[in-house]
Amino acid sequence: MEYADYKKAANELIDQISEIRRLFDPEPKQVIATELEQKVNEPGFWNDQQSAKKISKQLSQIRDEINHIAKLDNVREELETYISFLDDDFQDSLFVEAIDHLPRIKTFIEKAEIECYLNDKYDRNDALFTIHAGAGGTEAQDWAEMLLRMYMHWAEDNKYSFTIIDSLPGEEAGVKSVSVEVGGNFAYGMLKSEIGIHRLVRMSPFNSQGKRQTSFASVFVYPEFDDDIEVEIDTKDLKVDTYRASGAGGQHVNTTDSAVRITHLPTNIVVSCQNERSQIQNREKAMAILKGRLYQHFEDLRDAEKKKVDSSKTEIGWGNQIRSYVFQPYQMVKDHRTNFESGQVDKVMNGDLDGFIYAWLKYAASLRING
Repeated sequence: MEYADYKKAANELIDQISEIRRLFDPEPKQVIATELEQKVNEPGFWNDQQSAKKISKQLSQIRDEINHIAKLDNVREELETYISFLDDDFQDSLFVEAIDHLPRIKTFIEKAEIECYLNDKYDRNDALFTIHAGAGGTEAQDWAEMLLRMYMHWAEDNKYSFTIIDSLPGEEAGVKSVSVEVGGNFAYGMLKSEIGIHRLVRMSPFNSQGKRQTSFASVFVYPEFDDDIEVEIDTKDLKVDTYRASGAGGQHVNTTDSAVRITHLPTNIVVSCQNERSQIQNREKAMAILKGRLYQHFEDLRDAEKKKVDSSKTEIGWGNQIRSYVFQPYQMVKDHRTNFESGQVDKVMNGDLDGFIYAWLKYAASLRING
């Protein structure tokens, strides 16, 4: 690498840091951190254990966000120092050192940038997401299962837990719908980028004439909440049904009615769980899922500028897709919100989603800042 190339790359990284700093001003967060620290230091702070844990968790998260910005400032200073020294008195040994540090700095900036974007209230929470096949029968149901495998590979690559909590198998292949719990730090923050309609174009293996087929499936993601989240649920508003848990092909895997389906009558939100061993455990898990769904539902209602989570459920089809996966006649996966695309379809279907997720997080942050 020539020095001119290094200087160009370093200045691009400095500009990247400046853009992050523009999007995320740490001063308001420092004010909040100071207020929380004062509460922590008050006598009797731990008398209310639940409140104390909540405040301590909030303070820890804000400190992490402030530290991310501080570390980025240090990296920017490091790059500027290398450029300044090399401009004033070029030395081969210092230039070699600067080049050696460049990959580490690039990786750190990308990671820190993403963590800065993940600063919404529940981004650190585990995620609950559902996949629903669109119209089209077996073809759409197979596509829904392909998406399920794609997210499973992504979760494995990112060291997240991945648990199927409810599934309705397709009649010939695939799944009609599936609900999954993804556990790990920032699981919801990362996966919320996937909310919407996903479109597949390919030569259908289920069509004897080998015609090109377009299929759709929807993905909805919700944060999973801790027990301290405040969501009022009146038992009078619930309809609870039990049934036998079933496996692939509709075969019963339990001889008792251990699976649970809960309907919240005022909102008509339905959740179900069948993967736990007992009806009590399935009911507890279903209630936890319902709590997250209801919180998200009411958050959307309170925010008139934000689309309701369920607004795109009216039609899983043309005009609503967020991303297209084209297998034939050419290979391309393109996100229609960010225009990020990849010609490596196999890699994407094997869980290589980080580029799409990062592009959307940056896009969403820019929308928040620019209104």
